[in-house]
Amino acid sequence: MFLPGTQIHRTIPMSSPNVVAVNEANFDAEVVNNGTPVLVDFWAEWCGPCKMIAPILDEIANEKGGAVKIAKVNVDENQGLSSKFGIRAIPTLLFFKNGTVQEQIVGMTSKRDLIAKLDALG
Repeated sequence: MFLPGTQIHRTIPMSSPNVVAVNEANFDAEVVNNGTPVLVDFWAEWCGPCKMIAPILDEIANEKGGAVKIAKVNVDENQGLSSKFGIRAIPTLLFFKNGTVQEQIVGMTSKRDLIAKLDALG
């Protein structure tokens, strides 16, 4: 039963099996301690531009396979991570290599630009 004033948390399933949902509990294992470059998408369900970039990230995840990892952090459910990385607007895309942030994009961007940044991390 839904009570007025309560909040329902829904997680949108990732379209691609190659995109992983990341939270405060698994962030280090999935991103920081990962040997491959990782693109982390900070997003929210209510964010229009986040919904626009999601299919592009799915395509990249499917095309790049094991060469890179695409991870998504729901900012509403993981405020600690949002604060830790200074996320002030979404979507914010952080590019990690060897556990550290190498690049950042705030807002919508093209698939070509995303792939170029990932390839540069090599």
